[in-house]
Amino acid sequence: MGEVELRAAVARRLRLGPDALAGVRAQRLSFDARVRQRLWRLAVRVWERGEPVPPPVATRPPELARPAPGAARVAVIGAGPAGLFAALDLLAAGLNVTVLERGQDVRARRRALQALNRGEPADGDSNYCFGEGGAGTYSDGKLYARSGDKAEVRAVLETLVAHGAPEDILVSWRPHVGSNRLPEVVQALRATLEGGGAVLRFGARVEELVTRSGRVEGVQVRDVATGTLTSEPCAAVVLAAGHSAFDALELAARAGARLEPKGFAMGLRIEHAQAWLDRHQYGGLRGPCELPASFYELVSQQEGRGVYSFCMCPGGFIVPTTTDPERVVVNGMSLSRRDSPYANSGLVVQIEPGDWCGAAGAAWGWGELLARAGAASELPPAPEADPLFGARLQRALERVAARLGGGRNRAPCQRADLAAEGARARVEPRPTSYRPGATGCDLNELLPPGLHERLRRALADFDRKLPGFASEQGQLLGVESRTSSPVRVARDPESLESAVQGLYPCGEGAGFAGGIVSAALDGRRVAAALARALA
Repeated sequence: MGEVELRAAVARRLRLGPDALAGVRAQRLSFDARVRQRLWRLAVRVWERGEPVPPPVATRPPELARPAPGAARVAVIGAGPAGLFAALDLLAAGLNVTVLERGQDVRARRRALQALNRGEPADGDSNYCFGEGGAGTYSDGKLYARSGDKAEVRAVLETLVAHGAPEDILVSWRPHVGSNRLPEVVQALRATLEGGGAVLRFGARVEELVTRSGRVEGVQVRDVATGTLTSEPCAAVVLAAGHSAFDALELAARAGARLEPKGFAMGLRIEHAQAWLDRHQYGGLRGPCELPASFYELVSQQEGRGVYSFCMCPGGFIVPTTTDPERVVVNGMSLSRRDSPYANSGLVVQIEPGDWCGAAGAAWGWGELLARAGAASELPPAPEADPLFGARLQRALERVAARLGGGRNRAPCQRADLAAEGARARVEPRPTSYRPGATGCDLNELLPPGLHERLRRALADFDRKLPGFASEQGQLLGVESRTSSPVRVARDPESLESAVQGLYPCGEGAGFAGGIVSAALDGRRVAAALARALA
């Protein structure tokens, strides 16, 4: 509906003449899929005649002034949403900015992704998780934000629109760009940064923080292509390395930052035919009403822990998101049209730091998991004293998945009805969108008991809420282990600085975000705090 038609429709609803309105703008568009509703809902903002109407959202990137000679230099580690948005605001504050990204630029990353999908070993520096744009670029580009100031969220979305994202993300109830369109947005963000004088280096892995008397003075950077190690001086460092950068946590700890364990979630990814889901959710109305691919959100409580759907991808694909040749990790993504014949979602179990301590840890079966992974030596005498223990559990589960998958990035899988029964049967995999392929397995051999039993019971609960969900039509593939960081790099709540002066941890990898928008918001918060400190 165009602006003229929208204004006429709103005027009729308000019983006013069209000339009584100075402006009408859509605010939120959503679809209510409940059986007794099944209708579109559109919220609009209206300005009466005589009221000033604010200008429309900018659809062109801003031009940033270059920093003044002698301005302090900030190194930003990571070119995901936290790092890119931090860099934009630091540059706007008049600081020199160097962005150091271990992966390749957004176009060159595609070669590594194609290799992963062919079953070739993962490139540890450039993959679905590492590279320009971060993990979200090629794993869907969802822009949902469960928390955060509405105006701040809107500002992030408007920045994306100005760099080429579709304007409908400003009003959609489930804003989404798609992995085919996000690369162009990311390239436009890079052009804005470089136009303002920022330096972006790809294939540049930071291996050490250079400190003196507890303060950051620079970074040591390894050129991935040549192996050359150089030292780069800077006044401060923004650590925005992403949730899969285990080595970034270790280098922060070596420099003196304090690490804290935090809650996270692990589980599997489930896949169904999108047509089956559409029939259930829309009752045959998708075609006649031109509805988007349907989705679901499911939550259950099992033995004191939440089990929930995560990163649901209507009309999407399951992709290999490992960062290590010896591990298997899966995630989901969709293209902008969401026209794949499959729907997939993570099904993950909430895990808290207390769950790996003492009797609780034994009940969950973490020692058994580490033994299966050949990593029993990683079980410390007191897991509660190891802030990285949650990350060790992630890595162990991924190792077991790789072994059961049989190599070449194949994922272990089991039919949903068999998984809900806790059956030990191995059957031939169903057709799947996961290109490296799947290998039938017994989930009892993959998941530790605490994880497996909660997931099994939740499947039965989800099947009651969405009949057929845990039937033979569904298939579970593993593992979905990188939902968020299990570690937080502690920082002062006011200055946002870590225990190391001049080190500002932010985003998902540092434990302060959980998605593209929340990571971007945290990057902006850190940039504001850092700019104040260097002023």
